[in-house]
Amino acid sequence: MLGLLQTIREVIGRWWSEFTLQTKLMAAATLAVSLFMSGLTFWAVNTIQQDARLNDTRFGRDLGLLLAANVAPLIAEDNLTEVARFSSRFYSTTSSVRYLMYADVEGKIFFGIPYSEPQVKNSLTIERTIQLPENYAKDADRPMVRQHLTPNGEVTDVFVPLNQDGKYLGVLAIGINPNATVAASSNLTRDVTIAVFISIWAMVILGAVFNALTITKPIKELLVGVKNIATGNFKQRIDLPLGGELGELICSFNEMAERLERYEEQNIEEMTAEKAKLDTLVSTIADGAILLDTNLQLLLVNPAARRLFSWENKDVIGRNVLHLFPPELTVTLTEPLYQFAVGEQIESHEIHFQGSSQLTIHQEMHSTPGEFRVTLSHPSPRTVRILLTQVFDQYRETVKGIAMTVQDITREVELNEAKSQFISNVSHELRTPLFNIKSFIETLTEFGDDLTESERREFLETANHETDRLTRLVNDVLDLSRLESSRIYHFDAVDLGQLIDQTLRTYQLNAKDKNIELYQEIEANLPTVLGHYDLLLQVITNLVGNSLKFTESGGRIVIRAYKLRPKSEHSRKASQVRIEVSDTGIGIDAEDQQAIFDRFFRVENRVHTLEGTGLGLSIVKNIVEEKHRSKVHLISEVGVGTTFWFELDVYQDSSLESLPLEQESGKSSQPQSHTTPTA
Repeated sequence: MLGLLQTIREVIGRWWSEFTLQTKLMAAATLAVSLFMSGLTFWAVNTIQQDARLNDTRFGRDLGLLLAANVAPLIAEDNLTEVARFSSRFYSTTSSVRYLMYADVEGKIFFGIPYSEPQVKNSLTIERTIQLPENYAKDADRPMVRQHLTPNGEVTDVFVPLNQDGKYLGVLAIGINPNATVAASSNLTRDVTIAVFISIWAMVILGAVFNALTITKPIKELLVGVKNIATGNFKQRIDLPLGGELGELICSFNEMAERLERYEEQNIEEMTAEKAKLDTLVSTIADGAILLDTNLQLLLVNPAARRLFSWENKDVIGRNVLHLFPPELTVTLTEPLYQFAVGEQIESHEIHFQGSSQLTIHQEMHSTPGEFRVTLSHPSPRTVRILLTQVFDQYRETVKGIAMTVQDITREVELNEAKSQFISNVSHELRTPLFNIKSFIETLTEFGDDLTESERREFLETANHETDRLTRLVNDVLDLSRLESSRIYHFDAVDLGQLIDQTLRTYQLNAKDKNIELYQEIEANLPTVLGHYDLLLQVITNLVGNSLKFTESGGRIVIRAYKLRPKSEHSRKASQVRIEVSDTGIGIDAEDQQAIFDRFFRVENRVHTLEGTGLGLSIVKNIVEEKHRSKVHLISEVGVGTTFWFELDVYQDSSLESLPLEQESGKSSQPQSHTTPTA
């Protein structure tokens, strides 16, 4: 409704603005005179109508009192037949009476004129009641009078209490029609006044239209055209069939607009080309790009930023960026963004969120102002670097907006942490054996003559043992570095029986020295598998060596190899072989079973009994998962043992020399073991 009123107001305003000042003054004077005369006429008509209503009121009151005085004794005697006869004569002889109704004390109507239809005296007769006004008083001396409007005209209602000898008998309701002559006269006067008013305004409007068509309209058209040209609408043209000076002015205006339009088209083509280049550049850069106005509302977001903040399917343009950022970023950037929007400079910070409430802030005094590093937890944990830059006008005086560059540096942070951790671990592992070697050699050098032959031999054996330990660490680091390089390995058929026999020969003496039973369980007619012999030998060697290290005397280690039985005819498992290494060692806690494949993680860090580099299982995982596209599984129980297993594809004649990158490792079932779930 408000919109409709606003539209009507705007239309009237535009229509009124097209008239000249002279026309407006004439229309205002005509309106004032016509309104005065019409108001005077309507006042006279209203006065006549009010007098007519007063006359109707007096007539109805007197008529009601006269009729009530005649019928009250008859009603008191319950002589309703005489009441009906008298009322009918009264109604027929009085033309201004519209209706008569009699109601008893309870308001039930027992007689009324005119009848709507003959009443049938049977059990289905409907009892009618009269609804009396709220201010009706039974014991009033004078009747109550009111007017109400009906479809057939205005009616004066008169409610007369029927009292006889101080007893209230009911109410008499009379409807009086207005005076027909007075009503017709007032209506005629009103109609004439309206006609005169409309005629005056019709002449005024026709005069204004004539003036607007001949002079005002061309000038207004020229004014509108100039305004449109000023706003950049160079397609504006004026088409009016006029001659003389106005016609020449209109032709000159159209020529000017045509030239400006040609210049604009050339500029638009150049700007469109530059904008296309800019849009392509912004949309293809790997970093997120966001442009804000000074109210922090989004003006531009490139696809990289939408992916970073999960805005792909959202309409974010025009919304406040602080309502869209993750909570951590909103907390961090609220104050800096408002400072940038008003032209202030800010320092850079590095923010890390820990948990849900702890917040650590590191201020970087030497970094670029407007640079922030924030660790986000939603939708996935990652670290981003935010660069804020103020956008100025061409004079570099007023801030027009803020440009944000969002860089996902999660991988960079992880690599830095991994590098620091790797250097720290390698340094620690190298320092320990070197310190031991240096200590024993210095002892032998300074106190060699004072030591017995057995002590000197013990010192030399210890130094030799530490040298072997240092060699193993260096070899493991080199192996892991080589495996993580981009070197391509060529795969061929590998005989697992030969590979397992070579492993058993390597560790048989060590197992015998520790009184550990080491044997194999290889399925008969086991097919060859697709893989790299040396890499798989390193996997089996590391797993068996790891089992020997954590299995006590009297235990046993089993290497199993068997072909997986298909669950269905089309199952992929039909072309795979499983290799298991089980032991009855100390086992691995559930909390350590995921971490043991991390670099430098060692179980002895928890039990403080055994030594190792902590790289063996990392090498196993890299060879199996990265090179052979399979997966290493384990099942373990502390004090019972551990089983490692993985699966390899059966070699086929059509197999490629190198393992396809798209090959997936299926989810493996539990190992086939007839012993206790051993390691």
